[in-house]
Amino acid sequence: MLINLSNHPSHNWSKDQLSAAQQYGEIIDLPFPNIPPEADIEQLQPLLNEYYNKILTFGNPDRVVIHLMGEMTFTFMLLSRLLNAGYHCISSTTNRIVEEIATGEKRVVFQFCKFRDYIL
Repeated sequence: MLINLSNHPSHNWSKDQLSAAQQYGEIIDLPFPNIPPEADIEQLQPLLNEYYNKILTFGNPDRVVIHLMGEMTFTFMLLSRLLNAGYHCISSTTNRIVEEIATGEKRVVFQFCKFRDYIL
């Protein structure tokens, strides 16, 4: 089973990303929480505990893989707990394609490449 804990629901993934994800089994989307930028580490602890406990309900480390992408400090803290508990955690890698638009704005497209393991 793959838990997709990110801001990108799997129904919006490319065929390549879906195909790569399906090697882990069923894909379950768990929306990434909104992390207030003004929150300090102590204020994140209840949310961290909530999401860690949610993940535990999906099963033991031998049957669950977590795709974890989002706000960096929350991701790092949750990732550390999950890896220490024996969970297999992955990130998605992409090519970043930037197009300059005549108005001076940029259009950015992320093209999925592969999943990469997080390791300690």
